[in-house]
Amino acid sequence: MVHVYNCHPFASQQIVQVEQEPGLVCCGGGVLFVVAAGGCKVEAYSVEQEGCPFICRFATMGTVKSIQHSKIGDYLVTIEEKNSATYLRAYTNWRYQAEGKARVGVRLLGHLLRGASVQGGVQMEIIEIPLSTENQSQQIPQSTWPNSQQSSSQSQGQTLSSNQNCLDFERSVILHLQKIKPKKVALCGGYVAVHAELEVLVLKLDSSCEQNTLDESSDPKKTDHLEDQADFLVLQRHQELLGDRAKDCDIPVSIEKTGLEDSTGQYTLSYVLFRRFTPDFFQGCNVEETQLHSLQLYPLFTSNQSVYLEEPTCVFCFFSLPTAGYLYSLKGGVELLSAYQYPEKVLEAVLTDHLLHVITKNALQCFTVRCSAVAARIKDPYIDTTIKACPPCSLEVCALRMQLFIGLRSLCVYGRHVILLSTADAETPEEPERTTHRRGLSRKWTISSPKETSSAGHGWNLYVVDTVSPLTLYQEMVEYSQRYAETNPQAQSLRHLLSEAHLLLRASLLQTPEQQGNIEGNPTVSLQTDTDGPAEKQTAVQTGIQELEEALRQNCAQLGDCFSRGSQKDCHLALPYYRMSGLSVTDIIARNHPLPSSPHSYGPGFLFYLKHYLLEETEQILSQETADEVIDIFSQSEPSQLVSVCASPPVINISPAQTLQVLQHLEATAGVSVPLTITMATMMLRLDDLPQYRQLMERHAEMLLVYGFIEEPRLLLHGGGGGQHTHIRPTALTRQLAKSQPGLLVAAMVALHENNKVQLEQAGHIFKELGCENCLQVDFWEAMLMASSQEAVIQELLFRLVSVYIDRLTNTTSDAHPNEPHAPSRRRPLKSADDLMNSCSHYGALYPWLTVLNPAQNTSSQHQEALYKLQSLLCGPSLSVGSVVPLMERLSEESLWGFSLHLLCTTRRGQYDRSIEKLLDRCPQAIIAYANHQLQDKHMVLWWQKLLPELCNRTRAAADNSILLSALKETLVVVAMEMSPTEFLELMPDDGTAFYFLPHLLTCSQSHLLA
Repeated sequence: MVHVYNCHPFASQQIVQVEQEPGLVCCGGGVLFVVAAGGCKVEAYSVEQEGCPFICRFATMGTVKSIQHSKIGDYLVTIEEKNSATYLRAYTNWRYQAEGKARVGVRLLGHLLRGASVQGGVQMEIIEIPLSTENQSQQIPQSTWPNSQQSSSQSQGQTLSSNQNCLDFERSVILHLQKIKPKKVALCGGYVAVHAELEVLVLKLDSSCEQNTLDESSDPKKTDHLEDQADFLVLQRHQELLGDRAKDCDIPVSIEKTGLEDSTGQYTLSYVLFRRFTPDFFQGCNVEETQLHSLQLYPLFTSNQSVYLEEPTCVFCFFSLPTAGYLYSLKGGVELLSAYQYPEKVLEAVLTDHLLHVITKNALQCFTVRCSAVAARIKDPYIDTTIKACPPCSLEVCALRMQLFIGLRSLCVYGRHVILLSTADAETPEEPERTTHRRGLSRKWTISSPKETSSAGHGWNLYVVDTVSPLTLYQEMVEYSQRYAETNPQAQSLRHLLSEAHLLLRASLLQTPEQQGNIEGNPTVSLQTDTDGPAEKQTAVQTGIQELEEALRQNCAQLGDCFSRGSQKDCHLALPYYRMSGLSVTDIIARNHPLPSSPHSYGPGFLFYLKHYLLEETEQILSQETADEVIDIFSQSEPSQLVSVCASPPVINISPAQTLQVLQHLEATAGVSVPLTITMATMMLRLDDLPQYRQLMERHAEMLLVYGFIEEPRLLLHGGGGGQHTHIRPTALTRQLAKSQPGLLVAAMVALHENNKVQLEQAGHIFKELGCENCLQVDFWEAMLMASSQEAVIQELLFRLVSVYIDRLTNTTSDAHPNEPHAPSRRRPLKSADDLMNSCSHYGALYPWLTVLNPAQNTSSQHQEALYKLQSLLCGPSLSVGSVVPLMERLSEESLWGFSLHLLCTTRRGQYDRSIEKLLDRCPQAIIAYANHQLQDKHMVLWWQKLLPELCNRTRAAADNSILLSALKETLVVVAMEMSPTEFLELMPDDGTAFYFLPHLLTCSQSHLLA
């Protein structure tokens, strides 16, 4: 289906003053080239200047059958015929003819002349390109080609002297196509497209360094084409093959290298698209009337690309039948974008960024295109999200106003200039035609007097029709759409027309700097005719871009309005379009006030937008009036969302008394729920009604309140919707809980972390803002150890807790934070060391020998708790002692408790020999308790290998050796029980004191006999 809108894409027209009847026309480089009918002359006219003034004229070597201009190199390529032979020629430096330089050089490609072209450098040069077969079509690539090489012919600059270049060509490869007779070829970005009468084939030619075969053809398969066999006409069935399936098209293709390029380079060929049509003779058409035409490969560059250096963002393939046109996207997957149904037989069509121009025998018409929708998605993969949107590529096309002409024959397009060639009978009056033109346009048309009709009895005209700027056409589409908006705001045509306007603006914003600066053709030649300098031109370009961006924002707001009241199917699109509009939520609410006919009805798209806006963590705070209006909107439309709305940061300025009434009404109708109760308590808190606040909070058990916070975390936290480093802040309820119910706050924060509602760093930021980082935060970490099962989190918490405990042990006089209302000296921790040892597996029971080393109860309780908790972690199974050794260096070993911590670390690291020595040096009374606990199993040998020799030596040397002697006796008891008499005798010293060991030897002998 094609929509028809009465918009005016054409601004003005002028008639080019051509002396002879045109036969062929083409455009490029800001110039219109006209070949006289049946002649051998080319005339050039400037389409960038008013009146299309004449530039130059030059002769060709034969009768021109086809002509094309190359923007890269600024040369013309022609197919000419002379003496029944066909030639392919290139005309370079043709602009010198405008300077009155008559010098012309002729040569074959690859044969550079050393005559006037080298010495003078101001001559037109004709390069003849030999053909092995008769040529019917030529094509100039509109973008880069693999390795800067083109199939058929390639332009190549060669340096003749220090300041002169000469354009040359070389044939790179030849493609052989079997079972198809190409009528036209198109090249672009490595793609090759050909079409026959009813078949289109698109190939991709890529360069490769691999030495693989170039023959990509398969064995020819049996196939029948449109041909006469006996008395029967055999027609192939209709077929469309996309992507890899196109290789099944039964058209073998092979590559022939010419050997002129680097011999190491190879080409690989892949099939991209194949389509075959079957003529519909039931419609009264013959074969000639159903042939394909207007084949075009069209590149689309985006604003961050260079047209002359990079591959295009998108490549499109367009071809047409007389009654239908087809537009395919080739890059990123082959896809049919649009099918154009023409109201009458179309003679020729040309695709551009913004529009598809087609001509019939008596009319010029424009259709919209979907190229910008494809490019926008390739450029921005996040275009179809809740943040951004763009009309779909499958959006139905529309036709703009038809402009009448008489006897149209050909069409070409350059920028905003559409060039038309018309030929009509002399008897046909001209005035009615021009009157029709004026009546069909709402803008001024400048029409020159036509030339006298030729003696052959036919009249002809060459028109240059200027299209309006995309911004102007957009504005007209907006005006046109207002008619639908006034009658039916939800009309499908309104949405479709605004989508067309959106794509029109996107196409302009996607244009490259060269296109935005209106510099087409030779990149080294500026086509501007004014005297503005580069700075002025750049300013004008930036101003134009800003106007387009502002228009796009307005269009997004209009599309948001359409989707806000639309159906449930696509109401979600209101959100990205409203975001792209840049409007504030207050403005959007004002645009969505209920209609008088439905005073309580809000569109689903608007509610969808509003919910997502309130769910997001935004810094935009609504005024009290707007916030109260939001509460009123949801109380009428979706009361079940009121708790989430009230917890949203943007509505923090809501009236608590008014909101409380709404919530109480909700509770009366929907019943009691924990999040609703907490929300009502928050309103009471804002009203400073603490008794009512406490009464509401006491309705539910603490665990139920925790579940309520899990259901709606924003009751406690604002911000934090993003990653770990997102700014997060506590609510007023959080501050109240820190004062009155710290245990509930800690339990809620633990539950939020375990349910991925808050990150560890974010929770730390909350406690820091509360001024409780030295108390509640530590309680939170300790509670997290009991709840978490993630090893990485556990190790992080252990490290932080060790650091905190060491801080408390080294700063016993100033533990409180200066701004902390609940300093450790004023509040006991939620969990004591005994509580943690009994409830948390990461806290181990204190080793028995620590009771000897722990100080008497003459220190502060917080110091004692920190010591016990740190010792418990060191006795536990989870702490990696190696990671906390650097922290332990802050603790001195002068105190007995400090020594105990260092000894724990040494022991946990397996350094028992060193631990025994340190303990005997510092506190020998604990050595037996230490040995009984630590020197077991595989470490039992240390009793007699390390401890017994140490005790013997130290007892002998000590003046007061009572403690050591007692330890020695205990050691001998253990050793005697574990060793045989022979082994025990070997341990006895040989200094004459063996009698001391005899009782233990006797015990050893008795235990051995019993064993």
